[in-house]
Amino acid sequence: MASNYNTHKKVLSKGTKVIHQSQVVVVVVPFPAQGHLNQLLHLSRLISLYNIPIHFVGTTQHNRQAIVRVQGWDPKSFSKNFNIHNFKVPTFVSPPPNPNAKSKFPSHLFPSFQASSNLREHVATLLQSLSSVAKRVVVIYDSLMASCIQDAIHIKNCESYTFHSVSAFTMFLFFWGVMGKPLVKNSTNIIPEVPSLEGCFTTQFINFITSQYEFHKFSNGTIYNTSRVIEKPYIELIEGMISHKTHWALGPFNPLCVEKRNNNKARHFSLEWLDKQKDNSVIYISFGTTTALKEEQIIELANGLEQSKQKFIWVLRDADRSDVFNEDGVRRMIELPKGFEERVEIEGVGLIVRDWAPQLEILSHSSIGGFMSHCGWNSCMESITMGVPIAAWPMHSDQPRNRVLVTEVLKIGLVVKDWSQRDELVMASIVENVVRRLMATKEGDEMRQNAMNLKNEILKSMDEGGVSRMELDSFIAHVTR
Repeated sequence: MASNYNTHKKVLSKGTKVIHQSQVVVVVVPFPAQGHLNQLLHLSRLISLYNIPIHFVGTTQHNRQAIVRVQGWDPKSFSKNFNIHNFKVPTFVSPPPNPNAKSKFPSHLFPSFQASSNLREHVATLLQSLSSVAKRVVVIYDSLMASCIQDAIHIKNCESYTFHSVSAFTMFLFFWGVMGKPLVKNSTNIIPEVPSLEGCFTTQFINFITSQYEFHKFSNGTIYNTSRVIEKPYIELIEGMISHKTHWALGPFNPLCVEKRNNNKARHFSLEWLDKQKDNSVIYISFGTTTALKEEQIIELANGLEQSKQKFIWVLRDADRSDVFNEDGVRRMIELPKGFEERVEIEGVGLIVRDWAPQLEILSHSSIGGFMSHCGWNSCMESITMGVPIAAWPMHSDQPRNRVLVTEVLKIGLVVKDWSQRDELVMASIVENVVRRLMATKEGDEMRQNAMNLKNEILKSMDEGGVSRMELDSFIAHVTR
């Protein structure tokens, strides 16, 4: 049955309601960080498949970043209903990422986060303009951009929905903690022990989050990039605790099968290398776009990979800067152990990628059998939907709790580094052990099977009458009522 689910487009093309452009429009306001941009751009595509006009709002540089890095579909193919609004905000200067900072939280990006608040006036003007020609204006905004859409409440035919870029598991734990951890039925099975939030965020960013939450009271509901197939207990717990709002599990947002590039676009060299490898034989290593590792940690990781004798693709790059297209300044040349890169290349056991890589395309390749990840929710969803188990190495934010969901609840991963040891160096012997367990043992095979079973359940849920398809259809029917 899984072969019937090549892409979301095929799944959603049958029986969808056609919406005239003058009836309903959707305005999408993402937070300017890659994992957030990516998720809401994918959601924009899903909604546009219902022939609903999309207005994607952001700064010029962040919109460009989102479009250039999109995978699995071509934004140009949706140009009729897809409107990108590039707005200018006051110039902001961010320092380069600091690999030696005690916290791995991307503090260097904070100036661009703050600058995004200047989009409020632009968004208000756009909403007013659209409201004069549309029956209804639907605003979907990242929870960290709430202040930018606060004027929507003054527009009679406008309604807004909060998008949480993290797992339902993480959001439930947050709401549950705020409410004093009320008694939950069967809590021992549903609520595992999780790390505290200590060290996950900087005080500056916590204050920023707090500043946004006062505006959430105006939203008509909340949206998650997840499926009840993955997180049903936690969606239901949230619904029980916050019953005055509607909660929508509209994921997975990313394409379920990556479209092949046309002849005008060259494939990334990593995919050409993967074509030569056996199925499930390669582990992919990437810690996202916001993490910069210390040199000594890079050396230990390199030695551990080599000692494991397993094939790998390693995305070895510094964190994104505030403007990923600005080449000003000297980027750090990350040093590997002497001769390492040459040895693994000659022996054909490894490939180093020193720039951004097409992660979704890599994870979808049949040669990939594991993913060493920071456990950002965007990466988790991409890995889950591609049926790839995770070697979990959380760095900051929601990642330590996502690790618990992946390894203890869903049972599709192993722990590389526990959050309680976050300040310690992960030695080569630990890396070697985890990689071998995931890639070359019965335990790893079982996790691969668990991940593949979950992938197939997700694909099935997107079929006509499936739980995910029904939820997405229900949301579209709601906003176009």
